[in-house]
Amino acid sequence: MGEFDLIARYFTRPTPHAVLGIGDDCALLQPAAGMQLAISSDMLVEGRHFFADVDPSTLGHKALAVNLSDLAACGARPLAFTLALALPRADEPWLAAFSRGLFALADSHGCELVGGDTTQGPLNICITVFGEVPAGQALLRSGARSGDDIYVSGTLGDARLALDARRNNTPLPAALQAPAKARLEKPTPRVALGLALRGVASAAIDVSDGLLGDLGHILKASGVGACIDTSVALHLIAACAHPAWATGLFSLEKQLDCVLAGGDDYELAFTAPVSAREAVLAASLQAATPVTRLGQIEAAPGLRLTDGDGRPVIHRFSSFDHFA
Repeated sequence: MGEFDLIARYFTRPTPHAVLGIGDDCALLQPAAGMQLAISSDMLVEGRHFFADVDPSTLGHKALAVNLSDLAACGARPLAFTLALALPRADEPWLAAFSRGLFALADSHGCELVGGDTTQGPLNICITVFGEVPAGQALLRSGARSGDDIYVSGTLGDARLALDARRNNTPLPAALQAPAKARLEKPTPRVALGLALRGVASAAIDVSDGLLGDLGHILKASGVGACIDTSVALHLIAACAHPAWATGLFSLEKQLDCVLAGGDDYELAFTAPVSAREAVLAASLQAATPVTRLGQIEAAPGLRLTDGDGRPVIHRFSSFDHFA
């Protein structure tokens, strides 16, 4: 099977919302009047971002999910995406499963594949996604102000549990394995919440490399600091709801490390004024996505952690860095 047969068989579909889709030198997109394009790219490399034996269907899902998560953090509605795919060989069962997972998520968000490229080489997946947001309404990292509440959506830390178990060959208790693995391999992009937070949140970012590191990007862009209550953060691991969690298998430091620096969660961290608490709750209900308030923005630079009694928590947690 040649390159163009591969594209035609597994990746060519109708694109009713694009002016021009696959088949020409460029795709053509036409944003609606008064809208701005939001554009983001993410690359997944075998051995760095996923294991070689991962289910190709879930890999197809995750490859697009991590990009949709960026649109969510910007408050943008998905429109279209391109796919650049390097493959060691044209493995038809793999391609069928990968494209199935990819398009299942794409269809659920009305996001069309409009172009890309394929080549032979080590497995590498690069997606560029396009969304639209009303002019002046995009959620940015630079809007946090002193006194704002800090929130995070969903749960944090379970993906890190699954990753560590796989890397260290230390299986999780049976009750924790499947949900933790699902969080690692098939994250849920919080697009609906991002849309609902337009006009409510003052700043936002998706949690891909770890909460502390990603929140740090908001603090730097906004010129502020923050304080996080670790006693609240500890309850963000979904696994803690399972009886196996109470066996003492995980130390307090391990739990905090997973929640605060784990990465691969693809939840939204965002800030909002205290006066917007009811609006945040309404956005959470509208998007059917729980949110947790776990800290506050402060004027003094730096990121501080406290326990439930307000005492400082000394930490050395570090988020993911591709070149560290």
